[in-house]
Amino acid sequence: MSAIANPIALALDWTCKAFDALTVAELYALLQLRSEVFVVEQNCVFLDLDGSDAQALHVLGRRAGQLVASARCFGPGIKYLEASIGRVVAHPSIRGSAVGVGQGHALMRQAICALEARWGKQSIRIGAQMHLDNFYAAHGFVKTGEPYLEDGIMHVEMLRPPKN
Repeated sequence: MSAIANPIALALDWTCKAFDALTVAELYALLQLRSEVFVVEQNCVFLDLDGSDAQALHVLGRRAGQLVASARCFGPGIKYLEASIGRVVAHPSIRGSAVGVGQGHALMRQAICALEARWGKQSIRIGAQMHLDNFYAAHGFVKTGEPYLEDGIMHVEMLRPPKN
């Protein structure tokens, strides 16, 4: 019989940093993770370095010192009229439903909390990949428009009203 893994030991260590506070090593790891998932895994050729990282609050999740999750948070008026979250990325090793994985939901909770701590409770708009609409719906996001093609992947805008 195998022992059940300690879920606390498998939890990620979270930090939140403005662009200027990122170390060179953190920035490199962040860009590498996004490239591994968005460009290589999803076979999506696009310009990840879109000039917006400097305006973002970066949520970083590490396991054993290795960056395995990140998201960008923006105040209102930067990406959309509302505050927004984007470039939500989780390394394949932390996705799924087994103990110690499924950290994508933890990442979204951290991103929402970081955004609200910085800019207050308010509506949050995202451009979600269509196949992840149920994932985002679990965090209170609702589709607000028709699907659209972005970088070869179907997306849909979703909005999360402020929660009390």
